[in-house]
Amino acid sequence: MWKPHEAVLGSDVVAREVVVALQGSEIATSRGFHLRHCPRSLFSKIGSHLTSFAKEGAMAANPLMECIEAALIVNQQLIKNKVGASSFQNIGRVTLPRAREGEGEGERGLLGHRNEPECPVHRSGLVFNTWWIGASGGGLHTRVQLCLGLVMKPCSILLPVSSKPLRSSIPFSHKTLLHTVAAAADLSPSHSPPAETSTPTVTGSISDLIALISSTHSIGGASKIHALLAKSRLSSSPPLCHHLLSLYSRCRSPESSRKLFEEFPDQDHVSWSALISAFANNGLGRDALKTFRKMRSLGVPSNEFTLPSVLKACSVSSDFVAGTQVHALIVVTGFESDVFVANTLVVMYSNFGRLSDSKRLFEGIAEPNSVSWNGLLAGFVRNDRFEEAISLFQKMALGASRPNEFGFSCLVNACTGSQDLSCGKAIHGYLTRLGYHSDPFIANALVDMYAKSGNFEAASFVFEKIAGPDIVSWNSFIAGCVLHGHDHQALALLVKMKASGMVPNVFTLSSIIKACAGAKMLDLGMQIHGSLITSGLDSDSFVSVGLVDMYAKCDRLDDATRAFYSIPERDLLAWNALISGCSHCGRDDEALSFFSDMRNGGLSLNRTTLSAVLKSTASAQAIGIAKQVHGLAMRTGFLSDPHVVNGLIDAYGKCNSVQEAGRIFEECQSADVVAFTSLITVHSQSGQGEEAFKVFTRMLSQELKPDSYVYSSLLNACASLSAYEQGKQIHVHVLKMGNMSDVFTGNALVNMYAKCGSIEDATLAFSEIPEKGVVSWSAMIGGLAQHGHGKQALALFSKMIDDGVSPNHITLTSVLSACNHAGLVEESKHYFDSMEEMFGVQRTQEHYACVIDLLGRAGKLDEAMELVHAMPFEANASVWGALLGAARVHGNIELGRQAAAVLFNLEPEKSGTHVLLANMYASAGMWDDVATARRLMKDSRVKKEPAVSWVELKGMIYTFIVGDRSHDRTAEIYAKLEELGDLMKKAGYIPKLEIDLHDVEPGEKEILLSHHSERLAVAFALISTPAGAPIRVKKNLRVCIDCHMAFKYICKIVSREIIIRDINRFHHFRDGACSCGDYW
Repeated sequence: MWKPHEAVLGSDVVAREVVVALQGSEIATSRGFHLRHCPRSLFSKIGSHLTSFAKEGAMAANPLMECIEAALIVNQQLIKNKVGASSFQNIGRVTLPRAREGEGEGERGLLGHRNEPECPVHRSGLVFNTWWIGASGGGLHTRVQLCLGLVMKPCSILLPVSSKPLRSSIPFSHKTLLHTVAAAADLSPSHSPPAETSTPTVTGSISDLIALISSTHSIGGASKIHALLAKSRLSSSPPLCHHLLSLYSRCRSPESSRKLFEEFPDQDHVSWSALISAFANNGLGRDALKTFRKMRSLGVPSNEFTLPSVLKACSVSSDFVAGTQVHALIVVTGFESDVFVANTLVVMYSNFGRLSDSKRLFEGIAEPNSVSWNGLLAGFVRNDRFEEAISLFQKMALGASRPNEFGFSCLVNACTGSQDLSCGKAIHGYLTRLGYHSDPFIANALVDMYAKSGNFEAASFVFEKIAGPDIVSWNSFIAGCVLHGHDHQALALLVKMKASGMVPNVFTLSSIIKACAGAKMLDLGMQIHGSLITSGLDSDSFVSVGLVDMYAKCDRLDDATRAFYSIPERDLLAWNALISGCSHCGRDDEALSFFSDMRNGGLSLNRTTLSAVLKSTASAQAIGIAKQVHGLAMRTGFLSDPHVVNGLIDAYGKCNSVQEAGRIFEECQSADVVAFTSLITVHSQSGQGEEAFKVFTRMLSQELKPDSYVYSSLLNACASLSAYEQGKQIHVHVLKMGNMSDVFTGNALVNMYAKCGSIEDATLAFSEIPEKGVVSWSAMIGGLAQHGHGKQALALFSKMIDDGVSPNHITLTSVLSACNHAGLVEESKHYFDSMEEMFGVQRTQEHYACVIDLLGRAGKLDEAMELVHAMPFEANASVWGALLGAARVHGNIELGRQAAAVLFNLEPEKSGTHVLLANMYASAGMWDDVATARRLMKDSRVKKEPAVSWVELKGMIYTFIVGDRSHDRTAEIYAKLEELGDLMKKAGYIPKLEIDLHDVEPGEKEILLSHHSERLAVAFALISTPAGAPIRVKKNLRVCIDCHMAFKYICKIVSREIIIRDINRFHHFRDGACSCGDYW
């Protein structure tokens, strides 16, 4: 009896190929081939082809070879034509006809064995299916072992055969099997092994199969290869098993790796190592450690390949204790000297932030290679120790070692993190000389560095040089644009990216959503949101967090909240986005409430969480919550984090706890530039300008390099103090440090010069800002408004609109303020009525207060009251304060009383209301009411805020109060006042005695008026500065009417410009007149 040769059939497409192969018989008889249970349609096609071949008289030289090839062709073609599993149900049992006369029992088969059914199977190291081929009677017997991957259910039919076979041109080779497996794995032909000219050795076959497995990268391909090898009984071969396990790991299917491992008949140390590596590489550190413990308990030894994977698992699972235990095992087993293990130890310790330990281990490596250097270099970069990473590279460059592409990309990332663009450019030049600049990893790192540093010209240059920019290249460029607020450029890059055929991924879309938020392009963001929902990507964590952030920054917090609750698994990033969004929108109570919900849900926190919560705490001036967050930061170990420390300093400062803010700063182990900036800002915002400058001096003594935020805070401190000279000194610092191109510093300079009384210097600083944003324009317009240059402010506003810059609510407040200070009633009405329609800005309390104040000053009190009643919200203290001031100026007693009554409820602690009411009564000669007002103030225990004026001379601030005699030069000051008083009277000055409410004689009232704080400050400046120099004085309250009139006389007498900045505006006294036109 003949053993069957099993061949796979099941598709009409291969019928002709089957017949061609099976025709290869030199047997003279026509007993036929038996293929049972083949479909009728296939039977018909094969029969017709056999008939045609019989007529052609085709012959073949070797019938046995042709039968083997028949099975190979069928197997290959079925896979090639993608016949599904359901079609693999027809298997032919091919029986060769009788052998020719003379071919007897003693002949040898193809593989050189005796032609006996019992001869042993050829051993190859792989387990193949055995395919039996033979001849009936006393003819040829051969058992052939073939590497074919499918075994199906038997079925057959009977076919007639011609005695004239066709010679096949297909050589017998393992190539056919490999192409079969490659097709099953969906590999392109280039992934298949090269054609062979002769039958390969067994070793070559194993290598080719391993190479094929290594070239597969999809889980589908891995599963198909596994199935084919399993059915051909190859999956028990250790080399193939190990590579197949690793393949599942590369395809992110560690569970498949585990199941395959459990099927291993012999689980040796290589198998265990492969499984541990699969878990570690896929982020399953706990599973990897558990597997390692089981491996140890079974007595399986570890080697230099097992231990690095275990160390990686310790890093992945954040288990430092386990890492130290594995380190001890490495020392005991002597593997510490192995460079591969030592490199992994360096990386593990750096992952836990133990850079000193990591460096010691590195120094203990006898011959560190480039991987050793790269591991330590990456550790420093990962832990934000950028300067040390650059220093490490310099040491490395001096030695024999040189980084590879990964090391150089880490070095570029260090320059990015340290914001040291000059160093980055030097590294770029070095890479160009070495020829590394074209490497994709390094090119992407360079694009990222230049984009994040804001040098988009260089970023574009590097990007354009990349032969085929990948998704990382595009994402780096787009993310850099978004980081620096170039949102429209980021959107333009997205258009180019799609035009190039590159498909955006979730990281791209996350950046684009941020760009939509930054550009306030909510409609575009919502369109992207809709497309994400359609494509099913809206549930991706990165994209979802971006959506929450976008809606929050577009002041659509309700939509942000809905986007947040639509996230299936809300992790820390999602909570941070929502809390930060609430903080950004000024919804501080909600931010703190969400933080409480997050903590109640058992989630951990990070520095981003605490920073957002502290920002809301500072805005809400909630000192109690600030202390609670301080305690939480202490318990969770975040007091060493600079971001949290800076947030605490800011929160305590905003809560008027400057002393506590200073204590936090002093306890900071390593105060950096940001910490100094925070403390300088606290002192600046608290009116402690001198303390701010002391902190700045201390910062310079520690050789810390100030950045634009430091300069902005210092310039704001100068602005609050009207410290013109100190502001100029800071300006010189800015010039020396090359920060003039920074927009934040430029805006701060404009604000400082404007508030220090030099509108000319402010105009010059404004002209030097390279890219003027809405803040720049608003600062300059506001400066012109404060100085009474209303028409110039409106002209500048028109230029801003022409330049395509959209105003915000602050800009329009400055515009209305300019109209107010210049008395431009009609212009203010125009802008007020059209701001929502023309600019999309809703009216706020500040806008209403400006217009109501202007109408009141212009005597249009009825119109002002109509606007108050038309407000969509309750009028605040600034509105009623403007009405009270207007009532005092125009003598409308009834309106003044009404406004005062409301203010007593809104701001009972403010003394200004009582003073204005009393002055209104005094101006009308209602002395009984004056006494009543003063008595009410006394009964309410409200203390009048003392008037304070100050002047800056030679970097020092000198303050004065009314009747002040504490100054070293008091005698000279009062002598100067007396001299000026005599000259003023000769020039026609008559004091306004009625504004003084003291119950004293007129002569004493005149003396009291002449000793007001602003006059003392001016007198001191006159005796302390060169003749002709302008005098700049600031007062914390409104300048009084009598002093305002006196300064018009004094400026003319001394031939100097006197600049007084009061709480409302600047007064430039020159040539006997004031810039306000007596309208203030």
